[in-house]
Amino acid sequence: MIVSMKRFATKEDIASVCERIRDFGYKIHAIEGEERVVIGVVGVGDVTQCLESLEAMPSVENAVRISAPYKFVSKEFRKGRSVIRVNGNVEIGGDDMVVMAGPCSVESEKQIMESAHAVAKAGAKVLRGGAFKPRTSPYDFQGMAEEGLKLLRKAKQETGLAIVTEVMSDADVPLVAEYADLMQIGARNMQNFALLKSLGTCGRPVLLKRGLSSTIKELLMSAEYIVAHGNPNVILCERGIRTFETATRNTCDLVAVPVLNEMTHLPVVIDPSHATGKRSLVPALSRAAVAIGADGLIVEVHPCPEKAVSDGAQSLHLPEFEKMMNSLRGYVELWKESRMALAAAV
Repeated sequence: MIVSMKRFATKEDIASVCERIRDFGYKIHAIEGEERVVIGVVGVGDVTQCLESLEAMPSVENAVRISAPYKFVSKEFRKGRSVIRVNGNVEIGGDDMVVMAGPCSVESEKQIMESAHAVAKAGAKVLRGGAFKPRTSPYDFQGMAEEGLKLLRKAKQETGLAIVTEVMSDADVPLVAEYADLMQIGARNMQNFALLKSLGTCGRPVLLKRGLSSTIKELLMSAEYIVAHGNPNVILCERGIRTFETATRNTCDLVAVPVLNEMTHLPVVIDPSHATGKRSLVPALSRAAVAIGADGLIVEVHPCPEKAVSDGAQSLHLPEFEKMMNSLRGYVELWKESRMALAAAV
């Protein structure tokens, strides 16, 4: 349920309400606004008695049930939009459409540095690059591990780009958090619950990719794991789902963007590279993602895709990425106008 405190309720009032909630065996998640505090309450069982008890307290304005199973990430819990700050100066979910770009895997210092300078020049705000790579075949390149993380840090120092990289295991969370500004959860790990719980205390925002065959509800329940364990800074990523279609690597569920915007306050980004598997299709899907209202893009780019150790076929050449970014400018301006109009209407 959601408990809305009266305007300017004191700390003592809030503490008293929280104590009453704990007496019923429920957990608490509070959001402090400028004028009032909203308390999210989660737990197992019928909340009727607790709800009635809270409504009788003089400092409580109202208490209502949350019908969605994903409590903290639902629109019922927070009506507005969450803006996730990455590396202090990049905001996802706010007034700017953010592009994250870089190679699938960190392969060498020359490769990652060349990629970083090129995507920064073209307008990207975040550098992507995998130091740990989950591969379908055990014989494929698995990443450079910490050496790759060190190269990403060097690229950040030279370009000012924030870093997003994948973490595959709960045991690796502290190491990756030491280097990364944004922790990525790949599609294969969307329901790795030990990893999700660990990310709740990692101190970094999380980019959560939708699983290969996962429903939107399952994606939101995975996000709930992270938020319920202490980390409210989650960004959702639609990267295509597995269907009967074989013309593309996956099928991009573009309608997931407006659907998620109705269901959750969390930002939503699109991965056009994994969704299509073909570099020729990435620019068109990127334009469609901006047009439908995605908060950002995460795109694979490589100095020489023909020699890439992973996902070369879907990686843009550096000049192609710059051309795509130029083509997106008009769409982004319309995106901003639409976002401003929506905010004014609310």
